[in-house]
Amino acid sequence: MTYPRDLIDPIILKNRDFDLEGFVFGNGDFSPDIMLIGEAPGEVEIRTGVPFTGRSGKELDKTLAIAGLMRDQVYITSIVRSRPFGRKTIIDKTGQKIEKRPNRMPKQKEILLHAPLLDYEIAQVQPKLIIALGGCSLKRLIDNNMTISESHGTIWHGKIKQLGADSNYVPSQQAYDVFPTFHPAAIFYNRKIEPQLIADWEKLKEILAVKAI
Repeated sequence: MTYPRDLIDPIILKNRDFDLEGFVFGNGDFSPDIMLIGEAPGEVEIRTGVPFTGRSGKELDKTLAIAGLMRDQVYITSIVRSRPFGRKTIIDKTGQKIEKRPNRMPKQKEILLHAPLLDYEIAQVQPKLIIALGGCSLKRLIDNNMTISESHGTIWHGKIKQLGADSNYVPSQQAYDVFPTFHPAAIFYNRKIEPQLIADWEKLKEILAVKAI
């Protein structure tokens, strides 16, 4: 997808005000029925320039296969397009201080900064179904009070959040179908959710068959 320079350049410039690095474009079919929205790129994605190419990408491919899907059938993006990194100082074996920059969740101000990009993509793609991968995506699209643990595996229908002229979120004019599920990386931290994650994608396969997507 081609982004207007007057849309992305100010955002990339303002990234300097935050602990954000790089920029990853959306990837996949540019006129799909299904749009996947994740959280933010990680270190691997910043190097490859392709979303979900790290460990979580392998897990995503597995779950897509459960639903009978492949990457070239969907459009994949994220609520923040640059990598949010933390700062952590460690002492190595020689006694030297080394600063690490681990991945972290995006902050609300960073999500707000990148909001126009996601709004633009959704408007261009016009997906029949949005898959919200993880709580950050769910809260950005629908409601800050919603959680994946309570909402996963069901279709939510309604108007989603878009950035208004006053830099506050407003309801979109169009209603969308949103399917919330766990972020693929979630199982790295909690293996107990794996059966639920698999069940979500099995249910999604049934939904897609009924909706003929």
